[in-house]
Amino acid sequence: MAFDKDLIIAKCNELSKNTLMQTLEIEFIDAGEGFLVAKMPVNPNVHQPMGLLHGGASVALAESVGSAASMLFVNSHEREIRGIEISANHLKAKRDGFVTATARIIHKGRSIHLWEIKITDEADQLISICKLTNMVLPRKK
Repeated sequence: MAFDKDLIIAKCNELSKNTLMQTLEIEFIDAGEGFLVAKMPVNPNVHQPMGLLHGGASVALAESVGSAASMLFVNSHEREIRGIEISANHLKAKRDGFVTATARIIHKGRSIHLWEIKITDEADQLISICKLTNMVLPRKK
């Protein structure tokens, strides 16, 4: 089966409706072999009290893109993905604009996927770096 980038992006955005991803305005924008990219606006909806991007919003973006990326490797009729661990290092503050998260596969096993997710700003400066472990489970009937 050929890799259809536009179809993958459209499906990820469709699945985000009525979820936290829609609330945070996360939009999937690019996909390729072993990676997935999403962006999120930085505005008061994702600020902490000091007016900066909340670390939890960054982690939600990272887990959203990493979990969706794992779905690219499995038959969604037979398997489902569960995030089981995420770690994040927040390196630079951000007040406005957009951040972009790029998930790249580190390990693709039958039952475990490990992702590195880099969150950058418009100038490609690293804002946060995350590591996400997903478990691949049989879909319950």
